[in-house]
Amino acid sequence: MEEVKISDVTMKALGGQLSFKEKIELSKLLDRLGVSVIELEGIESAKVDALRIKSVATAVRESTVAVPVALTSEGVDAVWAALKGARKPRLQVVTPTSTVQMEYLCHKKPAAMLALIREIVAYCRTLCADVEFVADDASRADAEYLASAIRAAIDAGADTVTVCDTAGAMLPREFAAFFENLYETVPALRTVSVGVACSDALAMADACAVTAVLRGAREVKASAYPTDGVSLSSIATVLAVKGEGFGTRAGVRTTEMKRVVRQIGRMFESGKGALYDGLGGDEHAGLTLSQHDDKAAVLQTVAKLGYELSDEDGEAVWAAFRRIASHKEEIGARELDAIVASAAMQVPAAYEVKSYVVNSGSGITAMAHLKLEKKGRELESVALGDGPIDAAFLALEQATGRHCEMDDFQIRTVTEGHEAMGETVVRLRANGKLYPGRGISTDIVGASIRAYVNALNKIAYEEGEA
Repeated sequence: MEEVKISDVTMKALGGQLSFKEKIELSKLLDRLGVSVIELEGIESAKVDALRIKSVATAVRESTVAVPVALTSEGVDAVWAALKGARKPRLQVVTPTSTVQMEYLCHKKPAAMLALIREIVAYCRTLCADVEFVADDASRADAEYLASAIRAAIDAGADTVTVCDTAGAMLPREFAAFFENLYETVPALRTVSVGVACSDALAMADACAVTAVLRGAREVKASAYPTDGVSLSSIATVLAVKGEGFGTRAGVRTTEMKRVVRQIGRMFESGKGALYDGLGGDEHAGLTLSQHDDKAAVLQTVAKLGYELSDEDGEAVWAAFRRIASHKEEIGARELDAIVASAAMQVPAAYEVKSYVVNSGSGITAMAHLKLEKKGRELESVALGDGPIDAAFLALEQATGRHCEMDDFQIRTVTEGHEAMGETVVRLRANGKLYPGRGISTDIVGASIRAYVNALNKIAYEEGEA
């Protein structure tokens, strides 16, 4: 029985709708479900996206973690620096193969694209043992060029080749003929793992994916939450029921699938992810304010975010909002969250951060060693976690003896450049209320620790500990 790998693209396709915390949770759910590959978004904002990839890479235990690279050696290096700590890393080289997309997206002619494919795939292979070449828009490509691109990628070291029906214009019979022609013109395809990605423009994505498996494809890109592509639930169910007849099997735990897919659906449908993209996505249009909004509108929006402010804190938030709005046309949910964290609920510090050491890297579990001070008494703790931030937060819980539900965790860059400042906003929930904390530093882990302690101090103050 040959294994058909299910490569989940939910995060790559819809990551902008999820917060940082939700992305980590989604990766853990998919890992436990048994998908073979978890695909992530690439790097756009160097410091923030690198932290996202590192955190997911350390959280995932069994699945391969795949990330697309920019088509330069610097782009490859940036992704590899973030991904190399994964137990099973994969670098993806994604290039358009249709003439229209090549010239529109890459501004290159076919010969130049072939040279670029060879160069980037070969460089990826010097760093990572698992390299995937993704032929985007392959179903509309010139057949001769597509064959040349696939040969170039295989010769350069790609061990997985994925062809994409990006337009979704093929029926299953046409897709079968397309695959048979590929195997005939590129015999080397039989020496690598062949993957498939299908658009659902004609509501045929699942059927075309099954057809591809029958023609030898051994990896299918699918999504646990509905996208314009193959359904993970559908393809996993088909392979579970009919796989034996195909001579194939998939590793997805179908007995857990409905429960996990429902959990993932709640993540997207709760609307929380749309409001808080901790990695710098677009602000949700429904929660955008401007200098023309009055105090009542601002405080009503703050209430929608889940905060219960006193009259004094409401005045402080309104004053801070007016100050910022006078220099900025629009203020979205993420920025309003930061205003509340910095202007409202300011209290004396019950806990102070004295020192911290956080270790993480390839082949080791992240560890955090923290020292705090509370009313002259030193609190110290060491904890292991799924990534440096998780380890630091667990150490904080152990040192303080407090476990608070984390409602949201946001990260963003404040300044540009090699030594850019990073800002974090943490929202802790205790006794039914939300408490925001804010931290800023060139060290994003340090900023996260200070934001958590800042929120924790507000809880301690309300409970009479300060």
